[in-house]
Formats: sequence, structure tokens, C-alpha cells
Amino acid sequence: MTLVAGVDSSTQSCKVVVRDLESGEVVRQGRASHPDGTSVDPAFWWDALQAALAEAGGLDDVAAISVGGQQHGMVALDADGEVVRDALLWNDTRSAGAAADLIAEFGAEALAERTGLVPVASFTSTKLRWLRDAEPENASRVAAVALPHDWLTWRLRGYGPVASSPLGPVLTELTTDRSDVSGTGYWNPATGEYDRDLLVAALGHDAVVPRVLGPGERAGTVDGSACVVGPGAGDNAAAGLGLGATVGDVVVSLGTSGTVFAVTEQGFRDATGIVAGFASASGEHLPLVCTLNASRVLDAFARVLGVGYDELGELAMEAEPGAGGLTLVPYFEGERTPNLPDATATLSGMTLANTTRANMARAAIEGMLAAQAVGMEAILSAGVVAKRALLVGGSAQNPAVQAIAAQVFDVPVEVPEPGEYVAAGAAAQAAWALTGSRPAWPLAVVAAPAQDTRPEIMEAYAAAAGAYLP
Repeated sequence: MTLVAGVDSSTQSCKVVVRDLESGEVVRQGRASHPDGTSVDPAFWWDALQAALAEAGGLDDVAAISVGGQQHGMVALDADGEVVRDALLWNDTRSAGAAADLIAEFGAEALAERTGLVPVASFTSTKLRWLRDAEPENASRVAAVALPHDWLTWRLRGYGPVASSPLGPVLTELTTDRSDVSGTGYWNPATGEYDRDLLVAALGHDAVVPRVLGPGERAGTVDGSACVVGPGAGDNAAAGLGLGATVGDVVVSLGTSGTVFAVTEQGFRDATGIVAGFASASGEHLPLVCTLNASRVLDAFARVLGVGYDELGELAMEAEPGAGGLTLVPYFEGERTPNLPDATATLSGMTLANTTRANMARAAIEGMLAAQAVGMEAILSAGVVAKRALLVGGSAQNPAVQAIAAQVFDVPVEVPEPGEYVAAGAAAQAAWALTGSRPAWPLAVVAAPAQDTRPEIMEAYAAAAGAYLP
């Protein structure tokens, strides 16, 4: 049996999945936690990767490995390969002002044309600009800029600071992939080249940036072994690869936050900034919309109603579509899509007759899904054709969420079995790098509710959400 390994180095933890090359069957797994916070020493990621690999049985019998990682994080290295300061993660918002400055200097239209993105605080370019302005001494020390998965791949191959790495600080050996570099704000997905002017505008000077590998290209081997190292990927792109998503698929992920992304043949440029024009890990493009409010919406209503997730779903199914006229706009933590950071949630249309536990439960699920449907509509409005929506994340396993999704979304819904899809996608990359071809591992679908689109749900949601817009 030939084994390949995939890594998911996320914000919260590091997960390793070892799979059989031929069948894709999971053979063993490992996990280790990451520290809390939005500014983290990357050494914790390296330690967690070592612990997760050990729990997963190590790499002695593994033929290839690849790393999927949280996107956008800024890992700044000096000439000796040392980390200049703690990495700023995607969810560190101190660079919001820097994003506004970059837009003011270059213009949203021009930035969307050059990078597929309009800067927000998540993206690497804004974090570099913040570093330039807030910590100029640290900025002046930066010799290379990497993303979390880039840095871990580099360390796996034996590179890093002299004291802890056998091959030393060879910065030109840093590598990345199209998916992750497309979220930096200084790479052009149309040309496949770095935009050095934007990098210099962000950091204040030029720096070494990772070589961009193609899908299935080898980064090298694990230090001291013949284990092949794949190119790695950003987490959303790795999840798409793990799901086997192809052109025509839209993935709706219901985690703490929500993401909607599609695999497309053409690039995506949106000067409004609603849709980020990322690249996929398989050679296509990955337009993506992110919302701040997803599963936490159900957490809040389950708490208020004094029920668990299962009972919340059962209550919701007692109510009719439209929740008797109740409409939730779920901006509990503000919102990113649309960009309303100071907004709060509203439950409107309440009367003495319709204010029931069942209607409230249904309004919670409809509102959470309608917010994701807005993101899907933004992607589809550019002519993207969707054949199916793959619904993933913890909330996707709730039967009521599945049934209501088939009423909210205007495309067929399929629910894959729960799984570590970022790590699965990284394992698929490892297999690709090892054999030269993308594996065709089967995707188990546990639910495919009959399409039952009820346009009145989105009509009511659009009317209620419109109150937030100028």
C-alpha cells in the first residue's frame, strides 16, 4: 500500500490525514492545537505539525506529503531566515486602515484588474503596509515574505534558521502555489506573475517572495528522506480539491464564518470587493465570498430557545417556508459581505400570531442560508454556471439545514459526508505530485434533498437586508 499525507494547518489546529494512494481511504490521523490569537509565532505551527505527524504515525512509510494552510497570514523573514515578528493572521484587523490607504493610492478598479482583489484587512499586502507604517524597524529587516503554508513547506524540506535547520536559510527555496499567492494582493492571476510595484508599495522595499508552483508540481522532498513534498495550497482551495470540485460546482461552507466559492475557467475581477478573485489549486479560478455569520447564528437561537441543534432543526421543520413572515438578517458580528462592520442583526416582521418557537427556529436557518445565497448570487451574476451546491461544515449535517438549503438556493444541493477536506485536498496534491496525475477519489454524499426553490424566502430577505444599505 502506497501512502500519502495531507496537512491542514488552520487557525485553531494542525490536522494530518494519511490516505491510501489508490482508494483515498483514510488510514490514520493526527491532530495538535494552535494557540489562540490573531498574532502568532510560527514556531507554534511547526511544533504542532511535528506533534500531529507523530500522532499520525510519522512519515517513514509515507511517499508524499503536502500542506494546506490558513490563507493570507504574513510570515516576515530576515536574511538569516529568522521570523521578524509574530505572524499576523487573516483575522487580525489592525491593517484595515492600511487597506484603505492602498485603495486610495491605486484605486479599486486598478487593483481588481492587477490582482483580482480589492484590499481588505485579511490580505497580506495590507499587513505589510501596516508593518511598514507601525513598525518601520521591523519592516526594514524583512528580506522575504511567505504565507503560513509556504513557511511550513520550507521547514519540512529542511530550510530555516541556521540553529534549527540543516539546510539553513536559503530564502530562494521558498515555494507557494497559485491558490495561496492569489490572496496576497501583489500577484496577478491573469499573468501568473508577482506585481512588484504593489509589493514595494506595501512593504516599502522589494523582498524575496516564494516561487509559484503549478498544480501537481513538486516543491522537493522532506529533509533526509525520499518523501515527496507537494506544492501546498490555501485552505479554501485545498478544501475544493478535497471535495473533488470541478467547473460547475459551488461550495457553501457553514463554519464559524461562511464561505461560498466556485470553480471557474475564467478569472474574476470585482471592483466592489464583494467577490475575491482567487485561484484554485487545480489550475482554474476560485471566486470566493466570505461572510462573518454562519453557524454562530444557529448557536445564538439554540441558546435563546433552550434547545440543542437537533431540536432546533425539528422546530424549524414545524414551520412553513418563510417562517410565517419572520425574517432574520443575521449580522450579529457585523458583516463582511456586504461590508457592514458595525451592523447588528434584526428579526423583523414579528406579530403576536407568528412569534412562535418554530417560526423563530426556521427564521434562524433561513437567514443564515440567505446570507450565503447573497454571496452565491454575486458569483453567479458574472455568468458563472452552477450545476450543484456542495454544502459542507458542521451545520450542513442538520436535516433541517439541508431541506431549507434546497428551498433557498436555486441550484441542486448535495451534502458530502463530514470530513477533513482541507487535509484531504492536501493529500490529493501529494498524490498528484507523486504520480503526475490528480487522483479521482470518490466523494461520499450523505444527502441530496430534492430541489424545492421558494423565491419568497429570498424576496423577503432582500427587502429586510435592503434596510442596511444607503
